Amino acid sequence: MARQSIHNRRAGRGSTGGGASWISYSDMMAALLLIFVLILTYSLYQYFTMLEAKTAELEEQQTLLLAQQVLLDDKETELSSLQASLTAKQTELDEANAALLTREQLLAALQAKLKEQEAALAAASVKLEEQQQALALQAARIDDLVGVRANMIRDLSASLSAADLKATVDPNSGAIVLDSAVFFETARSEIKEEGKQLLNRFIPVYLSVLLSEKYRDYLGEIIIEGHTDSTGTYNNNLRLSQQRALQVALYILDMPGLTRAQVQLLQQILTATGRSWADLKVDASGAEDPEASRRVEFKFALRDSDMIEEMKRILEENDLDIPDERSVIQ
Repeated sequence: MARQSIHNRRAGRGSTGGGASWISYSDMMAALLLIFVLILTYSLYQYFTMLEAKTAELEEQQTLLLAQQVLLDDKETELSSLQASLTAKQTELDEANAALLTREQLLAALQAKLKEQEAALAAASVKLEEQQQALALQAARIDDLVGVRANMIRDLSASLSAADLKATVDPNSGAIVLDSAVFFETARSEIKEEGKQLLNRFIPVYLSVLLSEKYRDYLGEIIIEGHTDSTGTYNNNLRLSQQRALQVALYILDMPGLTRAQVQLLQQILTATGRSWADLKVDASGAEDPEASRRVEFKFALRDSDMIEEMKRILEENDLDIPDERSVIQ
């Protein structure tokens, strides 16, 4: 039965050959479709696998890129900070350069001023040296003026000593004291012969110094003073001392040994005065020394006002304008 059934099917197939071809074609198409589906499935699997890998790789790259972006942002921030710092440094450098330029200009100006001051100082030094020389010259001339009295006293002492005249010259005033007893009798004013002889020797020597060309321009006055002791009244002694001084002065003016020029000069500067006992001499115990008090003194006075004028004239000859170093260096 079974065989028959199979036979019938085969027979049926044979009888229907066109249907068998269609079935074969269908099977083939189904197989192809299955293969296509398998290929498509595999392709999709491979695609999704690759897509997953690529997605993972992309995510990893995105993560890496994000990290790099963060690092880049940090670098940009750091760069911006460095740029700001560089800008600040550049500003400071520009300011420092400007300050340096200003200082260089100031230094150049100071150097130029220093050169000018050095030149001014050199000129001032030359002028100061010239003025110092002029000042030294003036100081020497003033010293000569100041030392006139001392020089006159020295020359008087030397001249009197050379003439063997026993007369003492006061080292401070230049006064010369002669003993009244040599000239006058007690209470008398007539000059004794002994006194005249002393005057004849003393006066030429005395006048040779005072009226010399060296000193006569400075001499203001020659004073003959008569002095007494305290015996008697002051008025009587004043009269006596005045008469004695006057007699000495008159005798000198009439001395034959004097030149006309000397007499004329003496007439202008000779003074006779009596001091009575206003200037008594005392001994070591402080008591009056009558013999020393009775005396005739020869004094001289300098023309102080003329000497002062002479000093002023000397100082004004060179108007010394000594520069102050603070006015040269400013």
